[in-house]
Amino acid sequence: MTLRQAALSKSSKKSKKYSLRRSIQRPLQHFFWGAALVGLIGLGYQSLQGFWQKPQAVLVLGGATEREVFAAEFAQAHPELPIWVSSGSNPEYAEWVFSEAGIAADRVHLDYQAVDTVTNFTTLVDTLKAQGITSVYLITSDYHMRRAQVIGEIILGSRGIDFKPIAVPSRHQNEPIEKVVRDAARAVLWVTTGNTGADLLQRWKHPVP
Repeated sequence: MTLRQAALSKSSKKSKKYSLRRSIQRPLQHFFWGAALVGLIGLGYQSLQGFWQKPQAVLVLGGATEREVFAAEFAQAHPELPIWVSSGSNPEYAEWVFSEAGIAADRVHLDYQAVDTVTNFTTLVDTLKAQGITSVYLITSDYHMRRAQVIGEIILGSRGIDFKPIAVPSRHQNEPIEKVVRDAARAVLWVTTGNTGADLLQRWKHPVP
């Protein structure tokens, strides 16, 4: 085989691999966008429906220590509300933060089941529902709030739970819309099938070469 033929053969193989990758990735992207659109349709109605609901608990999304510090101060102003922290700082630090703020230990529930923003909600929504909670304050960083709100509308809304967003100030830029759409689709998938779409997420991030 000549050098030219070898080069053409190598180029053909790369082209086939690229085509295969695109053929797998494109349907996944269509699924995410389509599912996200279905979930977003109900956002306006859900927000309006819960406008007058009085929150009965505080839900803090882990991921930055300042969220727990903020939540502890927020809890001081709302002494009647229990606090749920989803996969936040290590227990020793989190307990110290709330203790230093004078928050009784029995008000604080630390949960470490979640591994990402979608599971922040899926791992606790039925627990909140079982507690008879129909509205919560949702605390997370300002740059993370848009994605959290969309996921919350879908997952909390599926159990009849409303929320009022409380953003923690930061210097970070807002997350890209692609993350919002992707996780909205995963939230819809969970509501309809009970699957968080973690396997699809990996394929989205790392398509077959």
